[in-house]
Amino acid sequence: MKKAIRKNILAALVTGVMLLPTVGVGVYKATASRAPQTEYAEIWMTAAVLRQGTKGGEVKEVQRRLKLWGYYNGSVDGVFGAGTKSAVIAFQKKNGLTADGVVGAATYKALGMTNSYEILSNQAGSNASAVNGFSSADVYLLARTIYAEGRGEPYTGQVAIGAVVLNRVRHPSFPNTVSGVVYQKHAFTAVSDGQINLTPNETAMKAARDAINGWDPTGGAIYYYNPAVATSAWIFDRQTVTVIGKHVFAI
Repeated sequence: MKKAIRKNILAALVTGVMLLPTVGVGVYKATASRAPQTEYAEIWMTAAVLRQGTKGGEVKEVQRRLKLWGYYNGSVDGVFGAGTKSAVIAFQKKNGLTADGVVGAATYKALGMTNSYEILSNQAGSNASAVNGFSSADVYLLARTIYAEGRGEPYTGQVAIGAVVLNRVRHPSFPNTVSGVVYQKHAFTAVSDGQINLTPNETAMKAARDAINGWDPTGGAIYYYNPAVATSAWIFDRQTVTVIGKHVFAI
């Protein structure tokens, strides 16, 4: 299995087709010493449905192809912004696809991103049973966020961080995907300082699952901060809902 994964990654690098998903930014090391975490590392070998607000290698490859064919004239930066969405819609219209600006299996296939199309098609069955519609990739990214932002917090506080991310996904003022919320500019310190790429432990994975299963210790908060280190004055004006560990949770 590990040899096959390495072979597929090498093939992807040679052909320019990125197999790693939006949330798979980092280095995948399939070593014996990491055996307890293999289950979570292999989640990276999935394809993501791409929409405005997501980012990563697959977005970059979509941009590269659309630019090559004259649909896109922006930067090939791996950030799915308004320009990328417009280019995707134009491509979809040209190819008789549903023009929704979302890159799913059909659009991957039309773009010639065969690996992403096949992976997304194959994982559709397993994702259908995912809790509340969140995929295994969503769970893993949420766990990474929890671990990076709150691994020193009590367990309830870790679940609370996951709940804030999910509350934002459902809130009209934020992106409507886990990856979109997590990678929104300046939203999370862990993304800015690179800690988002740390491998989550089992506690963070469990906290992510508990949050997705509906446990919200914050009572609907969409912000949290540590008052001892927060530097943005505006956050102190938000209405406090609760305090868990070192974090204040607010709306």
